[in-house]
Amino acid sequence: MKLARPDVFHPKIVLAGCPQMVEGDGDDADLIAALRQRGLHARWLSWDDPGTETADLVILRAAWDYTERRDEFLAWTKRVKNLLNPPSVVAWNSDKHYLLELTDAGVPTLPSYFFDPGETFRLPEGELEGELVVKPAIGAGSLDTMRFHDATAAMEHAAALHESGRAVLVQPYDERVESGETALVFIGGEQSHAFTKGPILPPQGQLPEFDGSGTYAEEDLTPADPDFEMWDVGYAALKAACVQLKIPTTDLLYARVDLIGGPDNPLLLELEMVEPSLGWRQLDDGVRSERQRNFAVCVESALERPGLGPRSNNPRSNYPSPHRRP
Repeated sequence: MKLARPDVFHPKIVLAGCPQMVEGDGDDADLIAALRQRGLHARWLSWDDPGTETADLVILRAAWDYTERRDEFLAWTKRVKNLLNPPSVVAWNSDKHYLLELTDAGVPTLPSYFFDPGETFRLPEGELEGELVVKPAIGAGSLDTMRFHDATAAMEHAAALHESGRAVLVQPYDERVESGETALVFIGGEQSHAFTKGPILPPQGQLPEFDGSGTYAEEDLTPADPDFEMWDVGYAALKAACVQLKIPTTDLLYARVDLIGGPDNPLLLELEMVEPSLGWRQLDDGVRSERQRNFAVCVESALERPGLGPRSNNPRSNYPSPHRRP
């Protein structure tokens, strides 16, 4: 039996899934090995497992049920000793109202209109023509997201969401999505890789096909190599978000920027900083190994910030959490 070196601190790291898929969908399957190559030992737990609260670091990866338990989830993010991405990021990014702030910051974004429960659902005259997408403002995995060509049916779906106590987001259905969304992945605030997500929403009257867990709609993913104009929008979205959050972009272990359109007119659909799929399986083995090494290096750097790196001395008692005031 190989014993751990007694002079090296081994922080307890958890990759957080959800009860339906504790270890995610398999896309992150190599992360445990990538972290181990940096001397970091991690295991998978559901985010609501009590063991997450004794870990030195928790990395959100597949907490795909959080939208149904958001209050409980946000309270949990503040109890965890150290969380990536940080609790303030999770709270801000888990409500799609953030799209308004990015629009105000000048990020080219698909028009978005929000209606809170009790607020009259009225489509902006002349601004929303043709097909619409109606979804909950707090949602993930395309759950309860539907496409409509009939305004009356769209209003009925919005009313149902309001009845369940949820705010509604309405956006025009941009036909360019038929060519797929471009997902730009950033690790440690820097460009990493990209992939394309095929169209998910079927026409009105049909529902997307969901994974067996029921937590997300099935997606058709393929590799992508976007032009620099697309990455520029990605960086702009990341920078604008971090200005709002008053944090450096390097505090983000990961982020995914979803765009539609080409380099001549890309528009932001979503900025995913809570638990996005990172599309590792779309990379060749060698490239995937390199990018996941970068991921592990960023985890190592995140541990060093609060004094939890492998060469720290008695870190659990001597160093405060970076998310709490000492």
